Amino acid sequence: MNTDLQKRLDFIIEIDKSKEIIRQTYLADASRKEGDAEHAWHMAVMAFLLADCSNEEIDILKVMKMVLVHDLIEIDAGDTYAYDVEANKSKEQREQKAADRIFNILPESYALEMRDLWEEFEEYNTAEAKFAHTLDNVQPLLLNDASDGKSWREHGVCKEQVMNRNKRTAEGSEVLWDYCEDIIKKHIEKGNLRP
Repeated sequence: MNTDLQKRLDFIIEIDKSKEIIRQTYLADASRKEGDAEHAWHMAVMAFLLADCSNEEIDILKVMKMVLVHDLIEIDAGDTYAYDVEANKSKEQREQKAADRIFNILPESYALEMRDLWEEFEEYNTAEAKFAHTLDNVQPLLLNDASDGKSWREHGVCKEQVMNRNKRTAEGSEVLWDYCEDIIKKHIEKGNLRP
């Protein structure tokens, strides 16, 4: 078999592990926590359906690729809960090491493209990265809303933590951020988020 093809197929098998990475956010019906692969798929659909909510013109295919690869490094680095202060201290180092290994399973041209997409997402500078980050922040807010704040209650999350996590969300979409602000207010009133 062609070596280039074999490397791409090896990568495809490797990223199947993302289905096993469990996040802290519950599914909308609160029956269980979602996995990384589900999260990425959900965001890709959101990108397609909500592209018109972006503050800037975006390359939607690039955004979809970006959200599909943004958490693949968690196969090695693990999911770092947004509100876990201690785990976030080593997050960047763990993720860089994971990116070095995982993306380099691919042939060089694909490895570079994947790594570039991941780094662009992490750097948060382009219109596509800003919108992808907005989706990455909005998606768990939507699920927390649908599950009646279950994850927030379990972790004792407060308004300040959510606001800090979302301090740049409006850079990608003011429309979506306005919607999320209403969600946050509602869950403070319900007691699911501490004031």
